[in-house]
Amino acid sequence: MRTLRIAAAVEAASLVVLLLNVFTVHADPITSLGGPTHGTAYLVAIAMTWAIPAAAGTSARWLALIPGIGAMLALRRLGADARGRRSGHDVSDPAGNR
Repeated sequence: MRTLRIAAAVEAASLVVLLLNVFTVHADPITSLGGPTHGTAYLVAIAMTWAIPAAAGTSARWLALIPGIGAMLALRRLGADARGRRSGHDVSDPAGNR
């Protein structure tokens, strides 16, 4: 999970840097460094999400595929599922119906 958290933060931060760069100065060195960094963080986030056994029964694996914010959404889903299991609630049904 720690690797997924780091990848999610790098993915989101590098996306912000790339977007700021493209809408302001459009410096080639930033693009050359930020693009591969963002792409690698995106792929690591997907791989780590699919490697977590707890993600198998949730939509976390599919959420991780969303570029830019997918890893953050997957972490949120995994956190909600863990909280639901600890409290005994079925998190797949938000209304709590069984």
